[in-house]
Amino acid sequence: MLGGKISVVMPAFNEAENIVKNLRETVDTLTQLGYDFEVIVVDDGSGDDTWMAATGSLLDHHSNVRVLRYDQNEGKGNAVMRGTAVATGDYIVFLDADMDLHPAQLPVLFDIMLNEDADIVIGSKLHPGSRVNYPRSRRIATTAYYGLVRRLFGLPLRDTQTGLKLFKAQVLRRVFPKVLVKRFAADIEVLVVAHSLGYKICEAPVTLVFQRRFGRIKPSDVFMIFKDTLAIFYRLKILRYYDSISEEWPAPRQPIRELVGTKSR
Repeated sequence: MLGGKISVVMPAFNEAENIVKNLRETVDTLTQLGYDFEVIVVDDGSGDDTWMAATGSLLDHHSNVRVLRYDQNEGKGNAVMRGTAVATGDYIVFLDADMDLHPAQLPVLFDIMLNEDADIVIGSKLHPGSRVNYPRSRRIATTAYYGLVRRLFGLPLRDTQTGLKLFKAQVLRRVFPKVLVKRFAADIEVLVVAHSLGYKICEAPVTLVFQRRFGRIKPSDVFMIFKDTLAIFYRLKILRYYDSISEEWPAPRQPIRELVGTKSR
């Protein structure tokens, strides 16, 4: 295990039903693993009571739990960016709030980062060692998107969209100021920019249990992912945008509220 503090950023959208249970399980797991950590839940403008449930759970959690909220939904990419902006860890973990991927898998990612001297380690549903249980339609879509990404960007990856990722914090502090996509294709833009800056990215096997009967990605979202992916290619290969843009952290586009737990360990 690499030394240092871990910041786990959990983007959440309409997760009121499960956020308390999943937050508690995440905190318990990280504590059992012996990590020095903080968990940052980012409510991405949910239309339900995600914010109230998460902030209410602070009464049961330690001071290393933080909850952020803004009122208008801006997308998962924006949520992880805002969580990263306030993170204090040496390592940043992206962990989806739905717990399709359990945080108990983190030691595998850290071992790969250490052994491979990697800057980024991402979970991959298509890794030969992965165990996945999710709809066949999603599996086909993942494989097809991987083929497109491989052809456009030459990334040494099989899968870019799995919701468990580990970064050295200094990588994201250089990368996020260059990222424009706020929604589903933000993952690929982060990885493309990091790769263009020379950072080493490795994949890790994951165990994934799909929690929802129906996914949240609609046909219109698929179109936007495709459109945003082509826009990333245009910025990278044609405009050379990422070479020239400054590394000044972008200001939030709407007010952000934050609450922090007060219970001592």
